[in-house]
Amino acid sequence: MQEPLYLQWKKWDCQGDCRYYCMVDREKERGLHSLGPVKYHGKWPFKRIYGMQEPASVAFSALNLAMHFHGWISFFILLHYKLPLKYGKKPYYEYACLWHIYALLSLNSWFWSAVFHSRDVDLTEKLDYSSAVLLIGYSLILAILRGFNVRDEATRVMISAPLIAFVVTHVMYINFYTLDYGWNMMVCVMMGVTQLLTWLVWASVSRHPSRWKVWLVVFGGAFAMLLEIYDFPPYQGLLDAHSLWHATTIPLTYIWWSFIRDDAEFRTSNLVKKAK
Repeated sequence: MQEPLYLQWKKWDCQGDCRYYCMVDREKERGLHSLGPVKYHGKWPFKRIYGMQEPASVAFSALNLAMHFHGWISFFILLHYKLPLKYGKKPYYEYACLWHIYALLSLNSWFWSAVFHSRDVDLTEKLDYSSAVLLIGYSLILAILRGFNVRDEATRVMISAPLIAFVVTHVMYINFYTLDYGWNMMVCVMMGVTQLLTWLVWASVSRHPSRWKVWLVVFGGAFAMLLEIYDFPPYQGLLDAHSLWHATTIPLTYIWWSFIRDDAEFRTSNLVKKAK
């Protein structure tokens, strides 16, 4: 109880502290012999800051969360206060509800990412991985529905149902059977690549005025995915490939929500013209 409050809150136990300081001493010894860092208990040696295990990843995750929140709020204001509304004050934009769900899943995913990188325990790890899988799976569904301009509710359900079943089954597998890191990475990469290809095809054939933003996000997302796959030790014990992946998604998130707002304006303008 004599420890600082932030360490009490982080709940570092004697074994965790012992592992950390032994790792620090061991890395100092390796540095004296011009040897590079190695992994300890499957993790690169990071420097703690205020009890946080991976401070750079925590900071970048928090910035991603803030960027999604800003994007969602600006999208909501645009829909309900700047664009014309239908009878009953409902937006014309047919994909509004789908993007609201996307925003909530994004906020949830980046919140648990920040928590997990702050303190890696079994619970926070599973919450982070599960939230990420749910977001990537839903983003794939959204890419298919918007990319192929699916507006009929029955067709949306037919397309979404098998993908939802797959994602939920995978989440249950990694939570209640075994957390196979290799298999989970394969599933996430597969869904991520399919999503990027779907948007790439849509941007190639569409005449949408903001399709260049989709191109930018697709190629930026592909580069960011390479950082996630390629692993290298942290520079100065702070910046590794995973934290840099979090950093690259911050500007991409801003551009992405800019496209979503542009899409809402474009679709609303077309639908209002047809209504007249």
